[in-house]
Amino acid sequence: MTADDSFGRIDDEDYPAYTMGRAAELLGTTQGFLRAIGEARLITPLRSEGGHRRYSRYQLRIAARARELVDHGTSVEAACRIIVLEDQLEEAQRINAEYRRTAEAANPTATA
Repeated sequence: MTADDSFGRIDDEDYPAYTMGRAAELLGTTQGFLRAIGEARLITPLRSEGGHRRYSRYQLRIAARARELVDHGTSVEAACRIIVLEDQLEEAQRINAEYRRTAEAANPTATA
């Protein structure tokens, strides 16, 4: 990998740039919490060549949401399920909006 390749990853939300220790530190949580949400399959960290977990910024945002729910008394398992359902709802809303735009473009007089 060249230096130019590395700079291209700075803004990559999915690049696994954070070690487990650093991720836990950034989130203000424990490594055990990250393992628990991994075991619940909320996030699946990538592994380095040495087998160490690596997290992306996108995964850290998901973990932060899980921590927020757990901090408010939700179990880890329930928090993970809530986040999955929130994600599914967001995707369904995006698809519905896309269908509406397509339908309006195909029949502009129907919305007037």
